Amino acid sequence: MTCFIQLHLLTSYPPSNLNRDDLGRPKTAVMGGETRLRISSQSLKRAWRTSDVMESALKEHKGVRTKLMGVEVYKALKERGVKEKQAQDWAQKIASVFGKLEGSDKKSAEEEQEEIVLADGSSVPKALAKTLAIRQLAHISPEERSAIDALVATIAERGTEPTAEELQLLREKHSAADIALFGRMLADNPRYNVEAAAQVAHAISVHKVAIEDDFFTAVDDLNKGLEDVGAGHMGETEFAAGLFYLYICIDKDLLVENLGGDKILANRALAALVEAAATVAPTGKQNSFGSRARASFILAERGSQQPRSLAVAFLKPVNGYGGDMLANAIRALIATRDNLDKVYGACADACVVMDATEPEGSLQAVIDFVKE
Repeated sequence: MTCFIQLHLLTSYPPSNLNRDDLGRPKTAVMGGETRLRISSQSLKRAWRTSDVMESALKEHKGVRTKLMGVEVYKALKERGVKEKQAQDWAQKIASVFGKLEGSDKKSAEEEQEEIVLADGSSVPKALAKTLAIRQLAHISPEERSAIDALVATIAERGTEPTAEELQLLREKHSAADIALFGRMLADNPRYNVEAAAQVAHAISVHKVAIEDDFFTAVDDLNKGLEDVGAGHMGETEFAAGLFYLYICIDKDLLVENLGGDKILANRALAALVEAAATVAPTGKQNSFGSRARASFILAERGSQQPRSLAVAFLKPVNGYGGDMLANAIRALIATRDNLDKVYGACADACVVMDATEPEGSLQAVIDFVKE
């Protein structure tokens, strides 16, 4: 039977704007008839996947998510002495393995001169990059990246384009823990899709919120106020504070399967995910608000029963009655868990709690629990 790991976290963020909508306002959702703050699962997973926690724990077992692999291939071919036209053509062939290319449109002379700066600090013409870019982000495993690098070396040395056999770069089995956890979709090659082993809910505030506006000014250091005493800049940004409930469900058997049966690596990935979820904050507006936080409460459950979120505990917004919203939220969460157990039977075989308000338990105990 499938083993599910369920994580329920309560994390309080001070005034912040961690995850913005298209207007720059903190994302929200209506739940229980009241507006709540929201942090999207995409924002959370991105913060975790790129964190130092996962980097140090998984290192060579992380993939790269990009549209620009064709640009990287082009640069590598050019550095090996391949001529311009061949480098472009061969890079397009390799990049197209991972998805349809964007192609090129007619641009103005000014736009033709624009460049994009890559992660390593180098730059390439924007028009060229577009001819090499994949239309959709592709999550490329370490094994696939190694195969690309080997192919680049081979074709550059012999001076001929890659063959159809050599372009079989995609791998059904690989050791990319982030792909195994969060999945990937290759629309043009569904055979190589990976079903995510981890389901991450959008984090929501357990209480109702009102988005506030912060009007700010910046002073011009060289303006002595002799003629113009006004601010050098004026602006406005939105923010709110919230105590968030986050639910994560991991199909541990699927995680092991996605990693080719490597249980040790699966446990490393689980441990990294738990630590990241508890300690890593989204990066939105951190320089403006310094709103980094750690989970104050974690309930971890393990069992083969059908998983369920405990978000229903917060359909009625939690208030600060008695001066302790966090304690009230913990009580609501535990009471909901117990009530569901009473009417459905035990919804998990075992559980462990980390409560920083008591204190009780520890993050390491939660990590050890999910690895059992």
